[in-house]
Amino acid sequence: MMNRLLCIRRFSPIVLAGLLGLGSWAAHGQSIVMSSTTSTEQSGLFSHLMPAFKKASGTDVKVVALGTGQALDMARRGDADVVFVHDQAAEEKFVAEGFGLKRLPVMYNDFVLIGPKADPAATKGRDIVAGLTRLAAANAAFVSRGDKSGTHAAELRFWKMAHLDAAKGAGYRECGCGMGPALNIAASQGAYVLADRGTWLNFKNRADLAVLVEGDQRLFNQYGVMVVNPAKHPHVKQAEAQKFVDWVTSTAGQASIADYKIGGEQLFFPNANK
Repeated sequence: MMNRLLCIRRFSPIVLAGLLGLGSWAAHGQSIVMSSTTSTEQSGLFSHLMPAFKKASGTDVKVVALGTGQALDMARRGDADVVFVHDQAAEEKFVAEGFGLKRLPVMYNDFVLIGPKADPAATKGRDIVAGLTRLAAANAAFVSRGDKSGTHAAELRFWKMAHLDAAKGAGYRECGCGMGPALNIAASQGAYVLADRGTWLNFKNRADLAVLVEGDQRLFNQYGVMVVNPAKHPHVKQAEAQKFVDWVTSTAGQASIADYKIGGEQLFFPNANK
């Protein structure tokens, strides 16, 4: 714990705010730090999962919610015990570089293209590439997270599939922000935005926004979990972190994921392969 606090100057203000309470956490029994995504946090999933895990294990989890890229970087520095993110290519690279012990799939949902109900760019349908192509041609306002998150990585893949890497339209803007703020900007400006369905379902400030593109199998969004490798950072709480990984991929953990619903609609679907 001391090692983490001595390194506190390296953190951005967002991470710093999440970690300032670590000392008091350490004084109250077992606890671990998990770097994760804004989508899992802002969807409300962790408020549902963590009490169940605490009851089963006696271990508290301090979640620091960032974009996936930042969450993985935090773990690379040894400032987390476990990582729960959604960019499979980046996760596999993290493990291949020796920073994670093993990547396990946990759950999935999907990405959706959100935009004004009137859909001035005529994007509505089941084809994300066709939707983005029309959006760019119309120079429609589009809010990109631009934060190296899993959602941002997926968005860039879709633009590449549409052969529009460098020609996304005059309305394209990066906010460098999390999923909730990006949705708020889109709502206030009547813009389009790519979002994970979980955060969208938990988002209250929808204004005139609606789901316009969904159902394309390319919009599949899988989450993985990894214990940080103690060979890289000996202070990592491997045993406690492994308890979380074992629980969230167990029958009980998977059932808890499936049980999380908003308005009767399931946000995430379990898919741990054990």
